[in-house]
Amino acid sequence: MPALPVAAATSANHLAGLIFPSGCRRLYIAADADAAGRHGIERLSQRAGAAGVLALELRPRLGDFNDDLRHLGPTHLAAWLSDQLVPEDARLFLPS
Repeated sequence: MPALPVAAATSANHLAGLIFPSGCRRLYIAADADAAGRHGIERLSQRAGAAGVLALELRPRLGDFNDDLRHLGPTHLAAWLSDQLVPEDARLFLPS
């Protein structure tokens, strides 16, 4: 598997300081389905678009991804996410 740049930002301050790596083509955004999460998705999507990066939102099946993982388990969460990822990314990042 090729080395891929990966970044995680878990707070508004981290998001504000996030610099997109050169060559970054897609950004997957996983956020809570509340007002703060929607606001973060909107702001980060705008920044990504301005940098020429396609922003894609990942949606939890239940309330949030922690709920999905605890109640559905890792296998079902991976299957749920697989349908939301670009197919080549699903092959790279998720178990087959």
